[in-house]
Amino acid sequence: MKTKHVLAAATTLVLAGGLVACSGGGGGTASQGGGGGNDATNCTNTIPKADLPVVTMWAWYPNMETVIDNFNDQNDEVQVCWTNVGQGGDEYDKFQTAITAGTGAPDVIMVEADRIPTFQIQKGIVDIKDLGYEDVKGDYSEGAWKDVSVGDGVYGVPVDGGPMGMIYRADIFEQYGITPPTTWEEYEAAAQKMKDAGGPLFGDLGANVPAVMMALQYQNGATPFGYDSSKPEEIAIDLAGSESKEVLNYWAGLVEKGLVGTQDQFTPEYISGVIGGNYATYISAAWAPGYLTGAGVGEGEDADVWRTAPLPQWDSSNPISVNWGGSAFSVTSQAKDPALAAKVALGVYADEKSLEDGWQNQVIFPLNLTALNSDAFVDYEIPFFSGQQANKEVYVPAANDYTGMTYVPFGQYYYDAFTQQLASINEGSISGSDAADALQADIAAYATEQGFTVK
Repeated sequence: MKTKHVLAAATTLVLAGGLVACSGGGGGTASQGGGGGNDATNCTNTIPKADLPVVTMWAWYPNMETVIDNFNDQNDEVQVCWTNVGQGGDEYDKFQTAITAGTGAPDVIMVEADRIPTFQIQKGIVDIKDLGYEDVKGDYSEGAWKDVSVGDGVYGVPVDGGPMGMIYRADIFEQYGITPPTTWEEYEAAAQKMKDAGGPLFGDLGANVPAVMMALQYQNGATPFGYDSSKPEEIAIDLAGSESKEVLNYWAGLVEKGLVGTQDQFTPEYISGVIGGNYATYISAAWAPGYLTGAGVGEGEDADVWRTAPLPQWDSSNPISVNWGGSAFSVTSQAKDPALAAKVALGVYADEKSLEDGWQNQVIFPLNLTALNSDAFVDYEIPFFSGQQANKEVYVPAANDYTGMTYVPFGQYYYDAFTQQLASINEGSISGSDAADALQADIAAYATEQGFTVK
């Protein structure tokens, strides 16, 4: 069998950084620790109950110190030694080194959901199905659990997510007589109406956000990948089906007609355009208000003009909710006591005090149903949206309807390859259909090189 080849190849993947959407937009990070791994003497926090066993953790949420203090104060079985070794890619690089060396990893690690299969195939994280999962299974939706699962195994505890919606400029919509489109057909018609009237671009196709296009393909009924850890040598790849091509052709058409921009997102240039009213909409997720606020959006002339609406649908008779971003706590294979580590992964950032601090400060969009469906959260009048009850109107229904997506062990290569194809679309050198065909050939060839049998 090719399993050993697959595992060996996976360890060579370069886990590049980028925007960590699930961290509330990266609006700040905690102090950067030098590592620590399983060394409980290198903690950012103070451990109040020194006589209890200690579990080490790496995580980068901006309010992590508050969360850890809450857990340690409330817990009489275990204490957490927390270190921030970097956000996103920086942490993953250190974890990758620890996996390869067989030492140096913490007991519990924060990871984005789409990275879980990569670390799972390397046996860097463990299945928690028999480590307390059943006790908290009902605290999260099926979609949230699917995002942190590989096959029948559960490899993380979901913390926050990114149900998608359409953020828009209410002042620009009003000026040009636009109502929030409910379908992508209406979205294009509104974009054309705005252009014909001399208005700004309606949106933006950033080549550096392939996860958005993947989500929209899922929304259109595509199933880009099929992967089951019980058959680690096999992977199903369908990136050029009619559903995927329809999405890419649609956005290529918007670009060709000059209805949307082609600026890479999360750049100073893009943010400047957002603030300046160059874009009428921003297709994004529930974490976006935190990110935008941290980037200075909504504080000057663009204050009090932002609203949000449900994501337009490809088929209004069959609405589908999709997600962009999200992270979890996983138990590593180097955990000194996996059962005790699982208690931490399952219990940290799950208490009412921490969850409330997280969502009120725009650090997380909570997936814990106690918070997600609480009156306080559902009815919250979000300041960035000028008091709009965006959770009730857009994000909570989307989160509750979300059924999950399947990620793959070489997600970063896929995203990089997809970015190249989106850049070609933006340059006008390739059609959406041709981009899908090229992506299918590239990813299938890469998977085969890594030892997978492509189905």
